[in-house]
Amino acid sequence: MAPGCRRRASPSCSPPGSPGRRPDAVAGLWRNWSGLQQAAPALSFAPVEESGIVAAVREAGARGLGLRVVGSGHSFTPLCVTDGAQISLAGHAGLVSVEGTQARVKAGTTIRALGPQLRAKGLNLANQGDIDAQAIAGAIGTATHGTGLGRGCLSAQVAGLRLVTAKGEVIECDGERDPDVFNAARAALGGIGIISEAVIDCLPAYNLREGRRVAPLDEVIAGFRKEAAAHVHAEFFWFPLSDSAVVKTLDPTDEPPGRWRALRIAKEAALENGALWGFGQLSRRVPALAGPLARLSAAAGGGAGFVDEAHRAFPSQRSVRFNEMEYAVPADEGLSCIAEIRDWFRRTGEKVYFPVEFRFVAADDIWLSPFFGRASATIAVHRLAGEDFKPYFAAMEAIFRNHGGRPHWGKLHTLKAAELSALYPAWEAFQAVRRRLDPGGLFLNDYLRGLFGA
Repeated sequence: MAPGCRRRASPSCSPPGSPGRRPDAVAGLWRNWSGLQQAAPALSFAPVEESGIVAAVREAGARGLGLRVVGSGHSFTPLCVTDGAQISLAGHAGLVSVEGTQARVKAGTTIRALGPQLRAKGLNLANQGDIDAQAIAGAIGTATHGTGLGRGCLSAQVAGLRLVTAKGEVIECDGERDPDVFNAARAALGGIGIISEAVIDCLPAYNLREGRRVAPLDEVIAGFRKEAAAHVHAEFFWFPLSDSAVVKTLDPTDEPPGRWRALRIAKEAALENGALWGFGQLSRRVPALAGPLARLSAAAGGGAGFVDEAHRAFPSQRSVRFNEMEYAVPADEGLSCIAEIRDWFRRTGEKVYFPVEFRFVAADDIWLSPFFGRASATIAVHRLAGEDFKPYFAAMEAIFRNHGGRPHWGKLHTLKAAELSALYPAWEAFQAVRRRLDPGGLFLNDYLRGLFGA
């Protein structure tokens, strides 16, 4: 085996001690963060250098095993599930170099670890989501996003990629070198090659001020497009059994970070995680309490806000495990879609405690990005891990599709190639690049074959 590549007997999507690590992981068994997906791969690799990635690709190919990359396990879909070979890039991590406002980053670096490293170089990411446990390559490969009418997904911040192909060759691509490969690889679900490094366009280091308020849902629906335009980042959370929404905004500021970061983190742990888990479990056991608990949670969602460094202000603690579906609908459809979801709850009387999340994302030109060619509103629905999510998600998916929605690649949905190809104008261009770079399907599993029609 080549230097820089080691086999692991106990594969996991995350290194020990990381937020994605499950305490009940056993030898030979991999599980994702929510526990929904699991696999027992025949072979597992954990390279610490690019040469190890190349060696793993060649060994898996020589053995006739499919090879899937795993990160922190925060995808809810079976993207990583395989009985062939898995490769974790957790050891292939760190900031490689900085040139101006561009940072070259190793693929296994988590967003959480990257933030302080960039800040030390006078930089921050332009945008990120409210979970930062993901490996950067996984977040790029699934077009993970934050919120902001003028801010794109993480993949749209990528200026170049270094890939290991199915032949074990290393290639560089960007807007000028192999632009077709670049357009495909920025959101490829690990289906055309393994990202080794990414060059990311960053911003000079900045701080963010958070604002929070609670408002009637009707008021939010009527005015949120205008409110989102007045802030760099804006989103809202709506507990479906309440008539109120929690509106959250983030804006750059010259103010210094507040002094009470530890107190804020403790409050998040108590209210946004402890109460969420406790109320969720209670409403699960006593459905009649779901409405009162939802109204109480919504009322408690306001606050004075805070100021912090950008990489600390974007994410929130997420220790409560759940399963999630999210679709991106055209931006102009987003608020009417929320209204249709509210009407569904009123009509059915369904008791779901967990909140619905609404965000805006800017359009991009990435072939399989849910935001390709159109500004979008993303709407996410959740059920606690262990709950039966299928009936609720099926009803929500029908509403999302009624509004022209495209699914988030890392979150649950039921679409296959026939439906997906109609949603993405560059679908065939992507498939042509995929077939050229991976003609034998080394990087496919059964799930991706269904998605891609391969």
